[in-house]
Amino acid sequence: MTTPFGQKVREMRHETGTTLKDLADALGVSQAYLSALETGRRPRPTPARVDQICAYFGIIWDEAEALKDLARLSQPRITIDTTGLSPDATELANRLSQRIRRLDAKTVRRLLDIME
Repeated sequence: MTTPFGQKVREMRHETGTTLKDLADALGVSQAYLSALETGRRPRPTPARVDQICAYFGIIWDEAEALKDLARLSQPRITIDTTGLSPDATELANRLSQRIRRLDAKTVRRLLDIME
């Protein structure tokens, strides 16, 4: 499993020929941490860490904001507080949490399109 942020960082590394070790050394983190960040086994990075990654790859403005957005949307484990929501909204949250692993890519994409 990977996160949108992790996938993007891995793509940038591959596009620039940057190894996991190179990026880890530049960020002052272990290769294991960086690998876990890319694969979603670690929580999303701090805003400061995202800024470091942007600086390393020389990305600014819209590209940097897009990477920050991906980081915000890449929490591998989430909790949804349905307090005060309608019964239908509460049911939706529960059904989604139970079934998300069984949804095919097309259905996931359709749901994302609805949410945007």
